[in-house]
Amino acid sequence: MKLLVAVKRVIDYNVKPRIKPDGSGVDLANVKMSMNPFDEIAVEEAVRLKEAGTAEEIVAVSVGPAKAQETLRTALAMGADRAILVQTDEDVEPLGVAKLLEKIVAEESPDMVILGKQAIDDDTNATGQMLAALLEWPQGTFASKVEPSDGKIAVTREVDGGLETVSLSLPAVVTTDLRLNEPRYASLPNIMKAKKKPLDTKSPDDYGVDVGRRLTITKVAEPPKREAGEKVESVDAIVAKLKEMGVA
Repeated sequence: MKLLVAVKRVIDYNVKPRIKPDGSGVDLANVKMSMNPFDEIAVEEAVRLKEAGTAEEIVAVSVGPAKAQETLRTALAMGADRAILVQTDEDVEPLGVAKLLEKIVAEESPDMVILGKQAIDDDTNATGQMLAALLEWPQGTFASKVEPSDGKIAVTREVDGGLETVSLSLPAVVTTDLRLNEPRYASLPNIMKAKKKPLDTKSPDDYGVDVGRRLTITKVAEPPKREAGEKVESVDAIVAKLKEMGVA
């Protein structure tokens, strides 16, 4: 089985984002960037499938600036075999990414595409679903467990009411949730080996995909600061306070 794993370069999850003074977006200057945490889980799952003998090759793909090569090298160090960077300085929306992945899937013919359920920068949670729709493939989103067998794959999904298990015929699209696995740290020897693994650089024009923005950001602002709480001495005081606030 051949696996295609999509990864994205985002602000490191430990960094507190800063809003640009003009409110036009998030300031990325001199900010630590890393692989989207949900995509790390996707890479880890692909590597585990390969280690179990289920998969034979893992191809990592990213859409972004030249510096996204660092993110792909991380995926290669974790265990991916080769990588493809679709290089663009545009901020590509989920539909554009899905269209690019559709073209790459046509070239690579993977049996499964694995990607994070969402990116922590825009939290859109749409790329996997859009890709499945474009490919007309079955999809298993929010996966917390993946079990392949006999040309199919059982995906346990995290839904509002608990867990749901769906059986998908391959090829399929799977998006990963937090509880699927714990991503490994790339060892120094594997980091060195990753430098020699093939990484192809393409452009959106190579695939004939228009990645121009279809949405306009009108304003980006910090969330309102949480107001301080107030202590009360009794249940009656709580009820009275709630009535005063119009809650009870």
